[in-house]
Amino acid sequence: MPKDIDSTKKEEGKLLTFLYRTIPGRICLKLLASRPLSKVAGAFLDSPLSCFLIGPFLKKNKIDMEEYLKEDYHCFNDFFCRRINPKKRPVDMHKEALISPCDGLLSVYEIKKDIVLPIKQSKYRVSDLLGKDKVSREFRDGYCLVFRLCVNHYHRYCYLDGGRKGRNVFLPGQLHTVRPIALEKIPVFVRNCREYTIMDTDNFGKVAQIEVGAMLVGKIHNNNQEACFLRGQEKGRFLYGGSTIVVLLRKEAVVLRDDLRRTINQGIEHPVKMGEKIGRKKTDDDL
Repeated sequence: MPKDIDSTKKEEGKLLTFLYRTIPGRICLKLLASRPLSKVAGAFLDSPLSCFLIGPFLKKNKIDMEEYLKEDYHCFNDFFCRRINPKKRPVDMHKEALISPCDGLLSVYEIKKDIVLPIKQSKYRVSDLLGKDKVSREFRDGYCLVFRLCVNHYHRYCYLDGGRKGRNVFLPGQLHTVRPIALEKIPVFVRNCREYTIMDTDNFGKVAQIEVGAMLVGKIHNNNQEACFLRGQEKGRFLYGGSTIVVLLRKEAVVLRDDLRRTINQGIEHPVKMGEKIGRKKTDDDL
């Protein structure tokens, strides 16, 4: 790892340790995790005044712009949710393939009696994640897929199969970082602002997808309300910050990729890219 990136991560680690593991830091955290501050930051990043941040961000995060479409950026957020060259993110179109809806670091957990219990992290209930929606009971004994996006990841996401979706449900909350240090102390996924939808997919039955905001991420933009959709079609995008997508699957619907199955409930993160195959449809031969 280059020294400049390594030193930057160490500095970020020191800051997060201060915020989440010290009393003065937790006092500061109340402001940083608040929605009003996020709205102010978001308004600035939506303005032309923020364009000066693009160059330093590119250099700091070693982003290869050759992967992205050439477009004019009128503010930092235009750049942050830039569009990638579709050839750089081929979507597995085989109907039996379960694909990743986004770039990110994927960890997999089992849902036991409505509870997800990540190793060394805060437990949370699926029913709380979905705002007490009764549909949560349909995912008991299923899988919870957590895709953590860092600032250098592609921040647009797609539909993981074809089908029809319900309305988007926004649940207000705070805006903590989604880094592991925060997950150790706080059930972030049920505290943070988030938006979810229930999808009836062609090959995997009922699927829930939840987009979770993070520190200084005040905007989750989904393209459609109730609508039909196609595999690989863009579902939405995050504006500035690292964020998370959580996908809930019925256990009888899928067989996960071998490397993912071997690390279920271990909190191990696997780098994945949007459109990549991460599992397949379960068939009668698997029973």
